Amino acid sequence: MKIIHTADWHLGKRLQDFQRLQEQQTVLDEIIELVEREQADLVLVAGDLFDSFNPDPKAEDLLYSTLKKLTAGGKRPVVVIAGNHDNPYRIEAQDHFGRECGIVFAGFPKTEVHSYELSCQAKLLRSAPGFVELKLPGHEAPVRIILTPYANESRMRSYFGQTSFGDELRQQLQHHWAGLADTYMDDQGVNLLTAHLFVMKRGGEQPEESDDERSILQVGGASVVYTDMIPPQVQYTALGHLHRYQEIGGGPSPVIYSSSPLAYSFAEADQQKFVVLIDAEAGQPVTVTPLPLTSGKRLLRPRFTHVVDAVEWLQQNPDCYPEITMQTATYLTSEERRQLQQAHTSLVTIIPDVRDVEMPEQESVPTIDLTKSMNTLFTDYFKSKNKGQEPNERLQQLFKEILATESE
Repeated sequence: MKIIHTADWHLGKRLQDFQRLQEQQTVLDEIIELVEREQADLVLVAGDLFDSFNPDPKAEDLLYSTLKKLTAGGKRPVVVIAGNHDNPYRIEAQDHFGRECGIVFAGFPKTEVHSYELSCQAKLLRSAPGFVELKLPGHEAPVRIILTPYANESRMRSYFGQTSFGDELRQQLQHHWAGLADTYMDDQGVNLLTAHLFVMKRGGEQPEESDDERSILQVGGASVVYTDMIPPQVQYTALGHLHRYQEIGGGPSPVIYSSSPLAYSFAEADQQKFVVLIDAEAGQPVTVTPLPLTSGKRLLRPRFTHVVDAVEWLQQNPDCYPEITMQTATYLTSEERRQLQQAHTSLVTIIPDVRDVEMPEQESVPTIDLTKSMNTLFTDYFKSKNKGQEPNERLQQLFKEILATESE
């Protein structure tokens, strides 16, 4: 059984003033071609389909036309869950469309897909809150999937009990997963879990997260989930939320973020993007192959000390989104800025780094490290304005709440 895992499409997302819908169209067409080339039996889309709760109609058209193409006229089921940027009600409102095409939509952690026959060659054998079992064309063994779309803290509590935020809520989620796995998953089928959560190895390093992605670790978001919570019956966990391809250790089987199909912030500069191919067989370990994507412009962050060098580089690299840093002894003149802007049609930002260019690095004026997290940048800024004093816990909490705010 061949399965394709993708996530974090963020349709409708812009890069400052640059509209990227055409790039998204191109990379989704590439994903469709990869799915066809590999003759995949199933596609998993692990959340953040859109970039906002109220997406542009063109982004909606692109999503649903792409999902329909992925089904290959009803031959291939597509399973889609909501992410933290999606409106779960909007996602589930397309249930009738999905039923006609062979697409399963899940907006909430305990969504139950109604017992109907999909209008395609796949059959829905069983369903429960947060679970589906499908019979795929050409395969005797069924595929079982635990579905865990993103939910904020209040929704998590409503689904899993009025528990305190943290360990108790994690225990409830783990109990939910274990109950589904013990009831429906044996070694006679292919067993999967797909989720849009922040997942890490217990006691391990925190996975890399794009600064541009709203953290769902923050106040008001879902608690961090550990890989040792995943039931041993699960053969592969398909994750969404983090935009870099990475495998998270500590689980009973591969636990993977597939990456976003495009780089969406300069924290992802020059990052290779993927979809993941899973070769699965009932009762056997899966084989995982990341398939690189080639569509879309790269995001690049070059540094220069002379405007003429920057202009030359910009002219030689037209097919990218650059954020250039100019290290100069004086601020750029309006004429120099004009030269830079005219040298590249997609120049996103010019960052002036004013310092003595002959001065050793350790003696230079401190600069802003844009690869740091928002929390770290806020702390650094506060300390710079308050003689090195760090913000107190209450102020840090307020800042986290602002970061985590999302429109419902």
